[in-house]
Amino acid sequence: MFVHDSAEVADDATVGEGTKVWHLAQVREGAEIGANCVIGRGAYIGVGVTMGDNCKVQNYALVYEPAAVENGVFIGPAVVFTNDHFPRAVDPRGQLKSGDDWEAVGVTVRSGASIGARAVCVAPVTIGRWAMVAAGAVVTKDVPDFALVAGVPARRLRWVGPAGVPLEQHGDVWRCPETGDTFAEDDGVLTPTNP
Repeated sequence: MFVHDSAEVADDATVGEGTKVWHLAQVREGAEIGANCVIGRGAYIGVGVTMGDNCKVQNYALVYEPAAVENGVFIGPAVVFTNDHFPRAVDPRGQLKSGDDWEAVGVTVRSGASIGARAVCVAPVTIGRWAMVAAGAVVTKDVPDFALVAGVPARRLRWVGPAGVPLEQHGDVWRCPETGDTFAEDDGVLTPTNP
């Protein structure tokens, strides 16, 4: 594990072997980060956030609690995960709200997914396995496995495979031009057809 001198990692946070936490990053209390991850400059990992192995969190990304991030996830520069249905600084009487005045809701990111620069994921949402969220997208509903979504609000444009390139349709089969892997689509759900 490597933690830059300017980074802040809470004493009770868990950071896996081979993980690097770079300049000005903050890893909060109770966070669990797996092995071989990269936490970029100025990134924020919230209280109790869980993150699997081999993840990359790019510069200035904000991963607010209670996010759950599985293995091999890419979180691009300045990505934001929200965590409040109804954000307000004060209550109706004008009193400053505290942590007890709201219920945190989280973003879940499944294995292999990628989230592009400056995307915003509005909790509660789940980003599916090997899905790809385009830069600048605003995700307001769950993203299916293997979906490429873009826009405000984000909508599915295509299917992508684990290699990250768009799949090509051949009759009833979707095929990855890079790996040759094949997939079947049924009612908006894509599933691999070869092991």
